[in-house]
Amino acid sequence: MASEQGSRLIMHVDMDAFFAAIEQRDHPEYRGRPVVVGARPGGRGVVATASYEARRYGVGSAMPISEAYRRCPHAVYLRPDLDRYGAVSRQVMAILEQVSPLVERVSIDEAYLDITGLERLCGGPDRIAARIKEQVRAELGLSLSVGIGPNRLIAKLASDYRKPDGLTWVRPDRVQAFLDPMPVARLRGVGKRSQERLARLGVGRVEQLRAYSLEDLQRHFGAKGGLHLYRQARGLASDQVGNAAGRKSISKETTFGQDLRDPQTLHDRLLWLAG
Repeated sequence: MASEQGSRLIMHVDMDAFFAAIEQRDHPEYRGRPVVVGARPGGRGVVATASYEARRYGVGSAMPISEAYRRCPHAVYLRPDLDRYGAVSRQVMAILEQVSPLVERVSIDEAYLDITGLERLCGGPDRIAARIKEQVRAELGLSLSVGIGPNRLIAKLASDYRKPDGLTWVRPDRVQAFLDPMPVARLRGVGKRSQERLARLGVGRVEQLRAYSLEDLQRHFGAKGGLHLYRQARGLASDQVGNAAGRKSISKETTFGQDLRDPQTLHDRLLWLAG
């Protein structure tokens, strides 16, 4: 079980609009323009990443490409080049591994680091974060956002706090002040349905959520869900970072060009996806 005394320093690094940023870096003509990486307009599929210029029009990840095009028809629409993005990701992770021996990659564009004790060698956490940001920008021409906190939850929320190109350090004695004004939608695992249920309870901010007892939350959200909300409202989470975790899941996906109703075709495709 993770310690919850605020004795550790956990960092979360999140690349800014990673796929789109690589395209803008490698294609100067795209810089300053809205860029959408994902499916092509006119087909089916979703947005993988949108540049911050595209996000100003309300375009975001996982949005149907048809909706993205409706909102921003003048964007540059590109298919993902996953091999190229993966190569850049490995370069980023190599830089992080120069900083800490404990780096846990959680996706192609984000990772956790345990930087506990490194301040004696490298300076304070903010200096360590600044060094990472400067090195990634100098060597790779990309920006990232960094969050630092006593556990994974706070570090993750902090990295998203001042995006893009942000750096937020939440000290242990400031955790509750950081969380309380935050919308509950920012917490982990609080989707649209949970937000609606919380709204019916008069809960919109973490401070309001914290006013509910564990028993009350478990009555409304079940034993596991209630405990999850209770702990997050108080900034309690794991402070463990590991770099030896194996693959946790394997997935395949496909997008059909048109609606399918033929049972045999669907059956064959499901067999392929399950293989």
